[in-house]
Amino acid sequence: MAPPPSHQDGVLVQAVLDTFAPGGALSQADADYRERAPQTELAREIARAIEARRPIVAEAGTGVGKTFAYLVPALLADGRVLVSTATKSLQDQLFLRDLPHVRDALQVPVQLALLKGRGSYLCLHRLEQARHDSALPDRWAVRTLAKIEQWSHGTRSGDLAELDGLDDRSPVIPLVTSTRDNCLGSDCPSYRDCHVMKARREALAADVVVVNHHLFFADLALRETGIAELLPSADAVIFDEAHQLAEAGVQFLGTTLATGQVLDFSRDMLAAGLQHARGLAPWSELAAACERAARDLRLAAAGSLREVRGVVKLRWQERAGRPEFLDALQALGEHARAADQALNNVAEVAPDFPKLQERARLLAKKAGGFAFDAAAGKVRWIDISPQQARLVESPLDIREAMREQLDSHSKAWIFTSATLGADDELRWFTEPTGLDEARTLRVGSPFNYPEHARLYVPRVFPRPNEPGHPLAVARLAARLAQAVGGRTFVLTTTLRALQQIGEEMQAEFEHAGADIAVLLQGTAPKRQLMQQFIAQPRSVLVGSQSFWEGIDVPGEALQCVVIDKLPFPPPNDPLVEARVKRLEAEGRNAFNDYFVPEAAVALKQGAGRLIRTETDRGLLVVCDPRLVSMGYGRRLLAALPPMTRLGSEDEAVAWLGELAGEAS
Repeated sequence: MAPPPSHQDGVLVQAVLDTFAPGGALSQADADYRERAPQTELAREIARAIEARRPIVAEAGTGVGKTFAYLVPALLADGRVLVSTATKSLQDQLFLRDLPHVRDALQVPVQLALLKGRGSYLCLHRLEQARHDSALPDRWAVRTLAKIEQWSHGTRSGDLAELDGLDDRSPVIPLVTSTRDNCLGSDCPSYRDCHVMKARREALAADVVVVNHHLFFADLALRETGIAELLPSADAVIFDEAHQLAEAGVQFLGTTLATGQVLDFSRDMLAAGLQHARGLAPWSELAAACERAARDLRLAAAGSLREVRGVVKLRWQERAGRPEFLDALQALGEHARAADQALNNVAEVAPDFPKLQERARLLAKKAGGFAFDAAAGKVRWIDISPQQARLVESPLDIREAMREQLDSHSKAWIFTSATLGADDELRWFTEPTGLDEARTLRVGSPFNYPEHARLYVPRVFPRPNEPGHPLAVARLAARLAQAVGGRTFVLTTTLRALQQIGEEMQAEFEHAGADIAVLLQGTAPKRQLMQQFIAQPRSVLVGSQSFWEGIDVPGEALQCVVIDKLPFPPPNDPLVEARVKRLEAEGRNAFNDYFVPEAAVALKQGAGRLIRTETDRGLLVVCDPRLVSMGYGRRLLAALPPMTRLGSEDEAVAWLGELAGEAS
């Protein structure tokens, strides 16, 4: 049982405790509901924060039920609530499942709204353009466009998430959605029926609005998503999956010049020019010049890099002083200014042209800005991917932005996640977010980890910096997967290791005659890979960063998680380097104060994939002897759930054999 409220608590705390108690509203709505002391404690502290209109940072272990713990006090508080979570899929889960359940259980008449970024909604104007103007790359794209067009006649929200089977990577999506750059606003012929504007109107009228972290910070930076209008009237702002907040903010509070932006601009300028002002400017030449400038900039930014897998981050200093890089930036600026002049001459012809002119001026401004040194307190780097180059200037953290918000809006600010740090002060999270003075709380998981989970760290094993390490990981993971009949995740810290481990595991299974499939990140969309893994128990999924968190596979489908090595931040990452320099300038130890806490949080996230319900059982393997041989290993082990340690591979195989016997 949770402790009773104190005499200083208000009516909200008592109402929350009554709701979670046996016989309360939650148990009346769900016959399977059982009160959990950690959940009630978390809900009580969140209720206190709402009553006092102050911030709270709360870490809640897996199985606590943190979603209901913050939704119940938020809905009972009789005020306006903004809930932000990490991804669009989690937004959908909150809006479609969790919020309606809690609202109905509490019987409170609150109006709910879901607000995503404009790229999530069908743009009717651009759909019309795509129907007539777009050269689609293949027959799959033609089919996708036809499917979207058919769906468009019946959808109320225009949210593309309604479309089953739509690949997030489809080249059709950018053609039928708008961006801040190409949206025509009130000049759009489809403005009255605009799905984005409708979603914003519904959000402004709602009592509870569900957004995501990217949208929140995009609004802080651009003031154009509608959240700036919502914030002043909100009584409580809740950030779920708050461990992703700082990195989401860093992405949006800086400046980015992407060659993909230039290509999109040239394509849109050419289409609008030929449609509305043919013959009034050399549109084909202008567009070709911008495209050429984008390609030249990517080549200059990539330098000697040719084949790129995923995204490669380069130090700004590696490219910034080179003549070809500066020449490419200058050429881009010149061609953007030439486009600006041509667009200015036809600005009155169609509403597309003033917007295109704004984009041309912004591209020229960014190209000019990146030719000079970075602003104080900012760090620059270059992201190279197979498709484009991104020049990025970013703050080192979100401290200033969040302090400004907390100081200017008197309300309850609630930050919660299963992983927010490795100490009771949760400094990993509170320092970069400016929440040093906030109340912190840690409530542990109710799961019986010592009985249900085992941890194996091989002591005699190649070190992560040795060339034989990936193959050793693959062979160990293959033996363990055979012992449990598939049902295994292998989580890698790099894309290179992912490829090596996946290929070697496939070879090991073929050599042993084991009918276990290897599902490799990148060979299909993430959602499709997860569906295959769950539907096909005799399989192993090998994934990198995007599979370390946000993946929920309860039950017997996943019983072994193998982590290739301790997930320290890459020391040559420009953002990491800048943060290390700042810590050292403050006289602090960067390894102890940055690298170890970062690794602890990431390790905790990866381990969290294993046990998802009270009855789950499984094995966690960390293929890095440093976890048990180095002094800092104790801090990392302390961050993990209290799993029972195994001393040998034979013990690990025996445990998995026991699990396999129960599953068969």
